[in-house]
Amino acid sequence: MAKEPLKVLTESMFYVLLSLLRQERCGTEIVQFVEDTTAGRVAMGPGTLYTILAKFVEEHLIEETAVEGRKRTYCITERGRALYRQELSRLKLCVADGEREGTQ
Repeated sequence: MAKEPLKVLTESMFYVLLSLLRQERCGTEIVQFVEDTTAGRVAMGPGTLYTILAKFVEEHLIEETAVEGRKRTYCITERGRALYRQELSRLKLCVADGEREGTQ
């Protein structure tokens, strides 16, 4: 059976892609970005981060741009940008639905 491509992102996955939209980052920079952006609401340990990064490389959503010892730097691909935009649109629809229903 063929493997299904990612269609919906977890919150951690969303923030990893968001962290790479404007610049390349290594793993520790991604974690710091997520922590700063979410004011600590989204915690990302090394196991979660490196599982996501490996999945994203496999899915061609990001790619490695540099390796210096154990430090690996990543950038987002066009496919990754497209998935990010798709997920952002989906989340906006969820919020709109929730706000519409929640005000009644």
